[in-house]
Amino acid sequence: MSAGRDVSANPWRLRCLPLPHTDKPALVVELKYDKTADTAIRQIKDRQYTQVFDGYRGEILLVGINYNSGDKDKPHSCVIERIEKQQGII
Repeated sequence: MSAGRDVSANPWRLRCLPLPHTDKPALVVELKYDKTADTAIRQIKDRQYTQVFDGYRGEILLVGINYNSGDKDKPHSCVIERIEKQQGII
């Protein structure tokens, strides 16, 4: 996988590696509508979306975002979990 590229086929999910010369973490972002941000995090883990980072060692941020579509102000909630791939915790 190329650094800095989205490798997701789903427009509601983003998986991205940082450029090699940066200290930035890799990201997995899951968006939900009218559910919860925790549901998005659980889906990332249950469906093992981080497998795309096999061979990557370093920090990975799991980001779950939920939007409430029924509210005209479009409030949202966000949960971020930090993991280290080298520890095998996913």
